[in-house]
Amino acid sequence: MPDSYSPRYVEAAWYPWWEQQGFFKPEYGRPNVSAANPRGVFMMCIPPPNVTGSLHLGHALTNAIQDSLTRWHRMRGETTLWNPGCDHAGIATQVVVEKKLWREQGLSRHQLGREAFLQEVWKWKEEKGDRIYHQLKKLGSSLDWDRACFTMDPKLSAAVTEAFVRLHEEGVIYRSTRLVNWSCTLNSAISDIEVDKKELTGRTLLSVPGYKEKVEFGVLVSFAYKVQGSDSDEEVVVATTRIETMLGDVAVAVHPKDTRYQHLKGKNVIHPFLSRSLPIVFDEFVDMDFGTGAVKITPAHDQNDYEVGQRHGLEAISIMDSRGALINVPPPFLGLPRFEARKAVLVALKDRGLFRGVEDNPMVVPLCNRSKDVVEPLLRPQWYVRCGEMAQAASAAVTRGDLRILPEAHQRTWHAWMDNIREWCISRQLWWGHRIPAYFVTVSDPAVPPGEDPDGRYWVSGRNEAEAREKAAKEFGVSPDKISLQQDEDVLDTWFSSGLFPLSIFGWPNQSEDLSVFYPGTLLETGHDILFFWVARMVMLGLKLTGRLPFREVYLHAIVRDAHGRKMSKSLGNVIDPLDVIYGVSLQGLHDQLLNSNLDPSEVEKAKEGQKADFPAGIPECGTDALRFGLCAYTSQGRDINLDVNRILGYRHFCNKLWNATKFALRGLGKGFVPSPTSQPGGHESLVDRWIRSRLTEAVRLSNQGFQAYDFPAATTAQYSFWLYELCDVYLECLKPVLNGVDQVAAECARQTLYTCLDVGLRLLSPFMPFVTEELFQRLPRRMPQAPPSLCVTPYPEPSECSWKDPEAEAALELALSITRAVRSLRADYNLTRIRPDCEPQAPMSTPSHCPLSPLCDPVSSSHCLVSCLHGARPHLSPSLAGFLEVADEATGALASAVSGYVQALSSAGVVAVLALGAPAPQGCAVALASDRCSIHLQLQGLVDPARELGKLQAKRVEAQRQAQRLRERRAASGYPVKVPLEVQEADEAKLQQTEAELRKVDEAIALFQKML
Repeated sequence: MPDSYSPRYVEAAWYPWWEQQGFFKPEYGRPNVSAANPRGVFMMCIPPPNVTGSLHLGHALTNAIQDSLTRWHRMRGETTLWNPGCDHAGIATQVVVEKKLWREQGLSRHQLGREAFLQEVWKWKEEKGDRIYHQLKKLGSSLDWDRACFTMDPKLSAAVTEAFVRLHEEGVIYRSTRLVNWSCTLNSAISDIEVDKKELTGRTLLSVPGYKEKVEFGVLVSFAYKVQGSDSDEEVVVATTRIETMLGDVAVAVHPKDTRYQHLKGKNVIHPFLSRSLPIVFDEFVDMDFGTGAVKITPAHDQNDYEVGQRHGLEAISIMDSRGALINVPPPFLGLPRFEARKAVLVALKDRGLFRGVEDNPMVVPLCNRSKDVVEPLLRPQWYVRCGEMAQAASAAVTRGDLRILPEAHQRTWHAWMDNIREWCISRQLWWGHRIPAYFVTVSDPAVPPGEDPDGRYWVSGRNEAEAREKAAKEFGVSPDKISLQQDEDVLDTWFSSGLFPLSIFGWPNQSEDLSVFYPGTLLETGHDILFFWVARMVMLGLKLTGRLPFREVYLHAIVRDAHGRKMSKSLGNVIDPLDVIYGVSLQGLHDQLLNSNLDPSEVEKAKEGQKADFPAGIPECGTDALRFGLCAYTSQGRDINLDVNRILGYRHFCNKLWNATKFALRGLGKGFVPSPTSQPGGHESLVDRWIRSRLTEAVRLSNQGFQAYDFPAATTAQYSFWLYELCDVYLECLKPVLNGVDQVAAECARQTLYTCLDVGLRLLSPFMPFVTEELFQRLPRRMPQAPPSLCVTPYPEPSECSWKDPEAEAALELALSITRAVRSLRADYNLTRIRPDCEPQAPMSTPSHCPLSPLCDPVSSSHCLVSCLHGARPHLSPSLAGFLEVADEATGALASAVSGYVQALSSAGVVAVLALGAPAPQGCAVALASDRCSIHLQLQGLVDPARELGKLQAKRVEAQRQAQRLRERRAASGYPVKVPLEVQEADEAKLQQTEAELRKVDEAIALFQKML
């Protein structure tokens, strides 16, 4: 066993062995997945990451939580499946390959052609698409890789086609021309939930893709429309934040009750650049108090205007093409990019004397979260899903309790979103993705008039073209040979295929063993930011297509932010690759990653400065176990995580502590040690044996309770505290004299208890820290000859197995620990901590090391130890110090006598004696309170300067008197017994008693040092 813990050494080989042995497969240990299992089934599918890139720390958190849960369920003996998969990420992947194609060949996808371009995408996917799977394996994710799925696989593609056809036949999917969110950069529609809303407080210049200069937003421009036929040159002033859209205006609207415009009923205004007049319409949509109370109406480019136009029968005139260039307008505006047209229109209005002013205007700018382009509302024929009934069913499932969403605060958001859901636009103008299985029909029959795109009757869907032809022939009453079909060029929204993931991975709609066993699944675990991107889609589609929920519970974890609270984003340059935390990376290495990223060159230097401030020496090697444990320890329900990566290093030191403790324990067990067949105590256990078993029982209870409640900090804290504060800091220290003693019965009991602590403790940690626990577990002897070959398939400790709660032992050891803390406090007060000559002082180190005299010494994590650390090594205290315990009664005296040996071991005192009741302590002792029933007197004669200590004690006495006086005055105040709550009165009384006891001890100490002068 190496001297110290090395993540690279420990994590090098276990994962391939686990995978080779089939431990991650639900069939492991049973003939097939459908074999009855009294412990039940646990199934969870991974949120399929995009095939385009690599995982960041947010994904690492997702996988740390999911794998910990999966390993816990597997160790509990359930039939466990965590199904991996990858998403084709339509927009993101197409953009990446298009850029690559242009960079390497100077070709656009249109120049290459659809089929050739798709071949390029598949080629890129085969070359680059496995990076994420590599990262997942390095994170220790115990996925069944034989069931790995890609959303463009034939099996999953068949499910997508089937779902579309069924929903189209039912009328749930339909075609309609309406305003959509359009990304001119992507040349595609995007859904509402793919639009980010950037709030502006006023005039702001924003970078827009495709424009060299920044574009002005956050201003309200006013201009005048002249009233047609007015002799007095009358005008109506309107205001807009998008002045370029006035070229598509078809009306001006005012409120019906606005007295300023009543005389204009039935009149028109003249468009200055177009040969048409615009009617003045009266509509309650208008806010009379905003601006002039008159509003320009552009139905083809604004949702509210579109609805006004529908009410008044106004024409919707589109003035932009899919790339954002102006159409259907006269020169000089024709063909201008939309934001160049913004400038040109403003100049033209000024030239005609129609400009009336500009002012700051707080507003929200919609941005495409893929391309960061400003979203443009455009009229386009698209495919839509009617979500109303499906959303009601999904909402009702949560109300009934059939579907649990945790934390429960997200349930309100769920209901609010479902109650106000809008139709889902599912068509995308891309080539990479599932091509929509819908066909436009042309009928070679003079009796059938030609159709138009928006007319749903002229569109049929089919699982193949032959089926679609038969449907069309039946619809139009002609023979199939008179039907011509043209398949839609568009593809489906990626979230449509991802929404089918819990079904499609098992071959739906075809029946299979996996589908019958693993659908519905057990749990969906993901970040709360995709609750409506993905979770809602799965629930709605699952209920609609199968009548069953895809899972019973949804647990939504927090979002990982950087140490400053900023969301991790490639555009900020603060995204951290989990492999960089696992293996470590230099500051220059982090800088190089920025240069190789898609980050805007203007932002690179800013991001470099951020890296330099956060990681001046780079990121140290932490290892997978430390990263996983740290992420889970951070995960408080309902709160985002501001993750300081350097804190993960502390958990690497915890791994080193586990390593050293186990190494010491194995040496203490001895080569010939044979664990008893059962973990139950033999009946001769010492007080400290009983105590550590009791603490282990509590750690087991809290760990299981934490997993069941998705309270991961509760589980990690229980395990960390047991190993560090109880096993290492207390039990192993108390064990040393026993293992070296002559009482072989006591030593054997201690060894059996120590083995139980290692066995159970490693099993407890295994879901969070699979690598180091497997490495250490494999070095332990086994209780039973037929024990499981790996820790990951060994039973998880349960409260029924570890029922050793012992309040009496815990109370006794708590007294010992209180006394020990008091001794150490006195040592610190009087500077009595010193290194033994045979322990070389060490400078503080950044890498784990240990003192050769103590296998538990760890220079960095020693702040967690009860004995403080000095010069980078655990201190070895002078054994010549003597301590005397003054007790208030015989019961406390008996208890103090029982634990005096433990105090001696833990505090490194030479002698710890209990004074007879009423007997004075020897001359020259300092005193400290261990409890209200026990004080510790530490012999100081000849070790300290009495005059110096007297000065410190006098100051301490003054402060204690001040505190006592404040408490007395507070308790003597008028109305105190009536106005102050009883529990506060009791607390005040306890504080006063404690302060008065301290005063007495200080007075005694003053007397002591006066005698020593």
